[in-house]
Amino acid sequence: MNENEDFSGRLQFLSLMIVLIIAVLIGRAGYLQVYDGELYARLAEGNRIRIIPAEAARGTFYDRNGELLVTNRPGFAVSLLPLTEPISPEVIARVSKLINVPVEEIQKKIDAHIGFDPIRIKTDVLPDIVTIIEEQKDDYPGVVIEVLPIRDYIYGEYAAHVFGYVSEINEEELERRKDEGYKSGYIIGKFGLERVYDKEVRGINGGDQVEVDVSGRPVQLLGRQSPVPGNDLVLTIDKHIQEAAEQAVDAQLAIVHANAAAAVVMNPQTGEVLAMVSRPAFNPNLFAGGISTQNWNVLNNNPYHPMDNKAITGEYPPGSTFKIVTGTAALAEHKVTPQEKIFDAGHHWIIPKTNAGGEALGWINFQEAMAHSDNVYFYEMGNRLGVDTIERYARMFGLGARTGIDLPYEAEGLAPNRKYKADNYEDGEWYLSETFDAAIGQGFNLVTPLQAAMVMGEIAANGKRFQPHLVQRIVDVNGNTVREFQPKLLSELEVNPSVIRNVQEGLHDVTKIGTAAGVFAGFPIDIAGKTGTAENSQGRDHGWFVAYGPYVNANIVVAVIVEQGGFGSMSAVPIGRRIMEAAFGLDRAPQNAGKK
Repeated sequence: MNENEDFSGRLQFLSLMIVLIIAVLIGRAGYLQVYDGELYARLAEGNRIRIIPAEAARGTFYDRNGELLVTNRPGFAVSLLPLTEPISPEVIARVSKLINVPVEEIQKKIDAHIGFDPIRIKTDVLPDIVTIIEEQKDDYPGVVIEVLPIRDYIYGEYAAHVFGYVSEINEEELERRKDEGYKSGYIIGKFGLERVYDKEVRGINGGDQVEVDVSGRPVQLLGRQSPVPGNDLVLTIDKHIQEAAEQAVDAQLAIVHANAAAAVVMNPQTGEVLAMVSRPAFNPNLFAGGISTQNWNVLNNNPYHPMDNKAITGEYPPGSTFKIVTGTAALAEHKVTPQEKIFDAGHHWIIPKTNAGGEALGWINFQEAMAHSDNVYFYEMGNRLGVDTIERYARMFGLGARTGIDLPYEAEGLAPNRKYKADNYEDGEWYLSETFDAAIGQGFNLVTPLQAAMVMGEIAANGKRFQPHLVQRIVDVNGNTVREFQPKLLSELEVNPSVIRNVQEGLHDVTKIGTAAGVFAGFPIDIAGKTGTAENSQGRDHGWFVAYGPYVNANIVVAVIVEQGGFGSMSAVPIGRRIMEAAFGLDRAPQNAGKK
């Protein structure tokens, strides 16, 4: 083979290799265009098109009569949108100074962020902040202004412990709920009904499909998926009664120079809560845009704990309101008859425990003892019953356990017995004096104001106990009822109806000739009630009042406690009267007065 033939062979081989390589490249290009063309087109579009989420408005809250209580308003949020490159340290520092959020906090949010959603830095900023960012866009690349629905609690502190508040999800909540679709930056319910019904009221987020320039700034809106607002809650709350209860509590606290109180109003035939007040309170609007350190310190350092819903978390000795339980037990267990008279010399004959102020009423029967809240009589009932029987009836009434109301953090209270002391105290022996204390609602006994209302409600409803609740129904954006809450009967007192009638008669006399008669003189609605004064080792005694009305076919139950308010007849009863006036419409002037 000569050199020409050798070269010609090499050239043919090289030509063949080139043809093969070109064929492979053409084939690969055809494959990418025909089979994967759509995929790579989407990837290319992804370099300039992003989805910016649009947050759904939370559902609104209405009272039982359709009065608006909680809604939303438009607001602005400063967010970061690092579409093409990370936000520079210089921009972060500039944003930090503008909106007064520490650089460390901003960086922490950036580090925790996943995906293309905006990184929300501060919610509900003032319009001047928005103006600066919009007018100086070149100084804030990657910084965007989101228009968001901001929760609006129209009446401020009004029913704050019922409604609760919303705020941005924290790391612990995100870790716990990420499988439920929650993401960083989401606004969620943190307390009250906002927390319990968060899933129902939060809605479905939408989003804007936007084209961005090389610096990541949105330049054109390409499409929009409208968010779907959350479901509305129609509450059992009556706005008028709630307002009257709040005003009555505030006015009375000023009169008796006390700082804390709670009130609950219920329908004993359904368990519907018509009003719930806890003092001191807080303004939930402070949390909607992220509470400031200053405002948080004011709340957190208040010794009377404004963030606590005392109506369901406050645990207090029930005082003489517990005589309802002791009296029911004594009659049902045949330890006394309604007619039997016991001599009250001002102190008991076994243990010299006395009435308040050393009062002595002489020979009295059950109805008289209940009307005048006589301690000596009920000491003797405790002596005859024993603490374990008293505890059994307390639990029959539902004490020592949560009521199951649709609010978080409800306390159980305490219905003590011998075993309780043996298990929890070094000196586990139970003494007769402790039984005497238990019989009149002192000692280890603890109840919440809601539980006190529940006990009175059972007497009002002839022994039936309904679960307390705050939501009547859930309604979607189109006005359709998604869920309706019916009265839930939890239990019935296992006693003869005559026992309940005897207790009712004694409670009726409380407002006619007994400890609440003075305040309720001339009240046009026939009601029943019970005062109480609970001993307090930390200061003045707590004042109690529970009541129901009308006396026949009751549909209103009220429970009031004034912390360190002194005698219940002086501190709590006036609040109860004003609430009753509102509940029965007595505080409204007749519309046709003077007309014939």
